[in-house]
Amino acid sequence: MAFSSLLGSAQSPVIGAEACRTSDRSTISCRGLGSNVNSMKFQSSIFGANISVDSSSTWKSVTRITQPIKATATEIPPTIPKSRSSGKTKIGINGFGRIGRLVLRIATFRDDIDVVAVNDPFVDAKYMAYMFKYDSTHGPYKGTINVVNESTLEINGKQIKISNKRDPAEIPWGDYGTDYVVESSGVFTTIDKASLHKKGGAKKVVISAPSADAPMFVVGVNEKTYKPSMDVVSNASCTTNCLAPLAKVVHEEFGILEGLMTTVHATTATQKTVDGPSMKDWRGGRGAGQNIIPSSTGAAKAVGKVLPELNGKLTGMAFRVPTPNVSVVDLTCRLEKRASYEDVKAAIKYASEGPLKGILGYTDEDVVSNDFVGDSRSSIFDAKAGIGLSASFMKLVSWYDNEWGYSNRVLDLIEHMALRVLSSNPHRVVYWQEMATKVFFSFILMLLLLFSSENPGILRAEGRSCESQSHLFHGKCFSDRNCRHVCANEGFPGGKCRGFRQRCFCTRPCVSN
Repeated sequence: MAFSSLLGSAQSPVIGAEACRTSDRSTISCRGLGSNVNSMKFQSSIFGANISVDSSSTWKSVTRITQPIKATATEIPPTIPKSRSSGKTKIGINGFGRIGRLVLRIATFRDDIDVVAVNDPFVDAKYMAYMFKYDSTHGPYKGTINVVNESTLEINGKQIKISNKRDPAEIPWGDYGTDYVVESSGVFTTIDKASLHKKGGAKKVVISAPSADAPMFVVGVNEKTYKPSMDVVSNASCTTNCLAPLAKVVHEEFGILEGLMTTVHATTATQKTVDGPSMKDWRGGRGAGQNIIPSSTGAAKAVGKVLPELNGKLTGMAFRVPTPNVSVVDLTCRLEKRASYEDVKAAIKYASEGPLKGILGYTDEDVVSNDFVGDSRSSIFDAKAGIGLSASFMKLVSWYDNEWGYSNRVLDLIEHMALRVLSSNPHRVVYWQEMATKVFFSFILMLLLLFSSENPGILRAEGRSCESQSHLFHGKCFSDRNCRHVCANEGFPGGKCRGFRQRCFCTRPCVSN
């Protein structure tokens, strides 16, 4: 869905200017066409930037005034405070590697997710507790963890079941009450393999890796296309999660004709600590701590799966570098509309504050990779690192914590799926709609009754009898006849059984002035 459908036509004031660049960070310069700024035609973009659509060859500048924002590399958005899907979503984790452990860490501090079980065939409960508590990159766990027994951990006072099954079909997810499984082993990445979890009682599976055949979703980009009938989905890769929000903003604002992506990627567990055999990727077998290693990646092409309009327009490669965490994407692209680098910065900044807040970030500080460790956003655009060569060709740079940010998106996707599944259940939807209607009308009725009882003459009617309620909610009734009998015993001549709670309303005749 285009952001224009969400934001409408947000238009900002435009004033004339003679220079295209400014040192004032609260003023973002952009180019326009034509010799007279008043005669120019501007198309208000969905992210607030004004783009010239004139075909003249002469240039002039216009400036859009924007409010300065605090854009720091380590400003991490707060976690979701409460569940929106009718109680906590119960999940299980298969594979206790880097992503599995961080998903559990993050989930313990969220109020919408409840991890009930973890499975890993190679790690027992004691070693799980140790690996979870201590982390060389993200530091020790800021909570409590205890080993109850060989099949149970206790984290922050809550017990989590542990199993060590190799076959996903043998994991008793149903016995643990698991609805969603995070498949983070790196092994079961196709629909057929991941679906084995359903044999153990799981309802949905989210693969924390790219998949050859499972539907792929990037939160903030295409998660709204998820359908409750999809039982196995992929959260794509960490690099796709960084690139896709950036590409979405730029493409919807200016149009991307074609682009090349390079990710300078931190070391991962699949690499070798020293030179070793790697038959499929000879360079990948070289020592990770000693080399910058060129590598292939499908992240750029995967953007075409979550943004079909960019299918075939992007490709890329990776450099694996000897750093433990945080990576950076370099997107060099040619634009369809003429725009300066300042125009693009303005659009990304606007999106980071509005429609993509918490997913896409923006910084204009002199940052380096370590400044983004623990940043929960998928992509943080570095305004100072990018450059523009011409009005349609530029390099855009965006950082991402390839572990922490990605793990947050896994849980965000699960919560979104839970909401969609809930809304697709017609029985529950109808039930809550009926309950809401009953509560609303009962509340209105109570107000009317209270008002009329304080003003006994308010219900006068010419030539007709009327009643003024004087006693409310007297006992529980099952019929008007039963209610009249109860009210008569209390000295009231009339009574009716009303309200969704079936309370008795005792009445008496109006008192006219």
